Amino acid sequence: MSFKIQQGLFKLDLTDYHAILGVSLAADPNAIRKRYLKIAHGLHPDTCKAKSESDRRLASEILSKLVNPAYEHLKGKSLHEYQLVLGQMGKRLAREGETPAVTGEAAKELLQTSASTVDSAYIKALRALTATQYKSIGNVTDTIGQISELNQVYLLRKEGEGIGKSATSSRPATRKPVATGGSSPAPAAAEPEPPSLLDPYVRRAQEYITKNNFSKAVLELRDGLKIDPNDSTCHALMGLTYFKQSQLSMAKVHISKALQADPKNVMAQKVEQALNRATGGKSATSSRATAAASNKNKASDKSDKSNGGMFGGLFGSSKKK
Repeated sequence: MSFKIQQGLFKLDLTDYHAILGVSLAADPNAIRKRYLKIAHGLHPDTCKAKSESDRRLASEILSKLVNPAYEHLKGKSLHEYQLVLGQMGKRLAREGETPAVTGEAAKELLQTSASTVDSAYIKALRALTATQYKSIGNVTDTIGQISELNQVYLLRKEGEGIGKSATSSRPATRKPVATGGSSPAPAAAEPEPPSLLDPYVRRAQEYITKNNFSKAVLELRDGLKIDPNDSTCHALMGLTYFKQSQLSMAKVHISKALQADPKNVMAQKVEQALNRATGGKSATSSRATAAASNKNKASDKSDKSNGGMFGGLFGSSKKK
């Protein structure tokens, strides 16, 4: 199944990855990742709440053919390169001087917005569209098209300038409360983190590791890394799994990736220390980091033992399965 969207930037032969994920053209990597995980959790076959089988299949198609590729293009260097392309597109639209033939009300209103309020109007309209973007599977592509029209108009109004600077996120900035004497107002409750799509894979992998069923643990972790190739926990568990099977080279590869993603990952630090003892090598982390990790490891020993003995046999036998 292919998805053809003929609105906004798509109509100009530019795939609008921001519209697919429903994030502003200025969204930072953290905001993009959080939005992606929230969408992926709702579309993935393991967690999708669609009632009909046809909707579940459509959700899976949207995830694999729209959402996942969009996230890949909005990560790391790809994000910076794509923002440059967007900037050039904005300059082109301004140079051509033609009013876009948009159909969505949000884009039409943004065309009429004053220059002084275009940023706030853009964010407000974007929030309204993304609030229900993935709630109705059948309307997803229509909403993406409307968001892309909004992005097209915003690029025109900004003339390609300030993309990545002016509209700083997909939600408006919150204003700090001003003390007026008396009791201080309670701080706004932080929005809870959405459940990670990786959680089921990590949980199942941990269960398999404690049962020494390493082959199945590897399969679970590979599937998890397909969702987020840079997840530190998945790489740390993969390194532990390979270490227990005496596949030290593979263990080193994954532990290195785990520590690159999160230098404070305690599990990765433990396995790295075990690898160094097994191979006679030196730790890639500094002596200061190692000392800090040692103190943290002592505090976490009790927690490790409660995790089904996952670290209990780390330096013992490495039975393969």
